[in-house]
Amino acid sequence: MPRRYLHYDVFTREPFAGNQLAVFLDGRGLDAARMQAVAREMAFSETTFVLPPEEPGTDVRLRIFTPGLELPAAGHPTIGSTFALVEDGVIARRRASFVFGLGVGPTPVSMEWDGDRLRFAWMTQRLPEFGPVVADQSAVADALGLRSDDLRTGFPVQQVSCGVPFLFVLLETRDAVDRAVSETGPLRRLNERTGLKLPVFLFTLEAGEPEATVYSRMFSPQFGIAEDPATGIASGPLGCYLVRYGLVGAESAGRILSLQGQAMGRPSRIHIRIAGGREQITKVEIGGESVLVARGEMVV
Repeated sequence: MPRRYLHYDVFTREPFAGNQLAVFLDGRGLDAARMQAVAREMAFSETTFVLPPEEPGTDVRLRIFTPGLELPAAGHPTIGSTFALVEDGVIARRRASFVFGLGVGPTPVSMEWDGDRLRFAWMTQRLPEFGPVVADQSAVADALGLRSDDLRTGFPVQQVSCGVPFLFVLLETRDAVDRAVSETGPLRRLNERTGLKLPVFLFTLEAGEPEATVYSRMFSPQFGIAEDPATGIASGPLGCYLVRYGLVGAESAGRILSLQGQAMGRPSRIHIRIAGGREQITKVEIGGESVLVARGEMVV
C-alpha cells in the first residue's frame, strides 16, 4: 500500500542544506525489517516512522532507522519529525510542547512559533554519561588520517552519551577537522584497538564565524553513514563536553552553536543549551529549524 512521507532538510532554514530526513507519517503494519529496508532505500542518514503511542505520557511512538540499523534516539529525526507532524496536523498550531516515545523513553520537544508557523524546535536529551577515555591519542589521529599534533593537548578523547554514545575528539584547527577522513578500515581497527565501537565526533573551537562556538564533523561507517551533515544526538554530549572541561563558560552554556556539514556542502546549524555547571549538568537541549523539501509516497 502507498505510504505517505515528507522530506525535510533539518538544522537549516534553506532547502538543500542541513541533514535530509524522510518522515513516514503512518508506520502501522510495518515490521522492523520492512522499516529497515525502507530506510536503506531512502539512503538518508535517518528515516523515521510515526506510530501510535505505547507509553503513558507520550503523544506518538517514533522509530528511527539509519541505512544500517535502528537507533534508540536521534536529534535531527526528532526535530524534523516535529515539523512534519505540524505540517500533517497531528501537532496543533501554537502548541507549546509534544512528547515522543523513543527507544530511550519519553522525549519532550518544545516549540517556538511565529504566529501559526513553527519557527524552531528544542529536544530535551538525557543527562550526560561520561565514559572511557582513549589514552593512545596517536592511534586516534592515525585512524582519522591526521597527525598527533592535530589533536588539542590537555583534553581527553572520550566517550560521552546523552542516549547514544560517541567518541569526542577535540582538534586544534578547522583545517585539521577538514583534513580528517572517514575510512571504514582504519576506524574499525580503532574500534577493535580501544574496545569502543563508537561513531567519531570531531570538533574545533576555531569555528570560523563570530556567533559559532565549534566547527564539527561526524563519522559513523558502522551506522551505514560515512559522514553525517548534522548529528543532533551527538550535539547534546558535545555541549556537555564543552561545559565539563571549561571550554565554554557558564554565561555561554545556554547559547552554544555547532557548525556541521560544511565539508559536505550541506551546512547545518545546531543550537545547544546546557543548564547547570561543570560538576553537575541538570538539563541538555538541542534545537534547530527545518525546511519542507518534498512530499511523496512509497509503495511498501
